[in-house]
Amino acid sequence: MIPLLGTYIELLTLNKRAMSDLVKIYSDTEITVTHLKNRLADNGIESMIKNDFESGVSAGFVAGAPNSVELYVMNKDLERAQAIIEQFKAELKK
Repeated sequence: MIPLLGTYIELLTLNKRAMSDLVKIYSDTEITVTHLKNRLADNGIESMIKNDFESGVSAGFVAGAPNSVELYVMNKDLERAQAIIEQFKAELKK
């Protein structure tokens, strides 16, 4: 993935669906969000990562913070995705 265009390339993998159908579901570090994205994919849920910091650094300016990577899912998958994320949070507390 090309970091500068990462968000746009990820959008293409969502079959060019409208941004209005996407819902922000989680925000954390890149490692944590990537892990959750993989978990969602294992359960058949498409998602998109938005990393303004990485894109900004690649373009020569900084936007956002390195720990504010956002995870988006389609509105239709919101309930299933929330359950997976809640399970993940519970595992972190152990």
